Amino acid sequence: MIRTLLEEFAIPLLLFLLVRSLLRGWFQAQSRPPAPRRPVDQMPAATELKKDPVCGTYVSAASAFTRTVNGQVIAFCSKECRDRFVG
Repeated sequence: MIRTLLEEFAIPLLLFLLVRSLLRGWFQAQSRPPAPRRPVDQMPAATELKKDPVCGTYVSAASAFTRTVNGQVIAFCSKECRDRFVG
């Protein structure tokens, strides 16, 4: 009885749902316009990495915590490292 139920109902239903899902995904992908591409001149520029003198971590110059010491700008990864260097 259970075998018949599986063979007659459950397996065909699962196959139907699988095929429907695959076809739906394929048709939706076909109907979507391609994503616009940004020109190279509008791509974000790579930022320079600076080494934190306290912990040795490399940090982006754009997001670093900085301190000017003797006319030289020093980059730090966090406020804690900056304060530890100065203090």
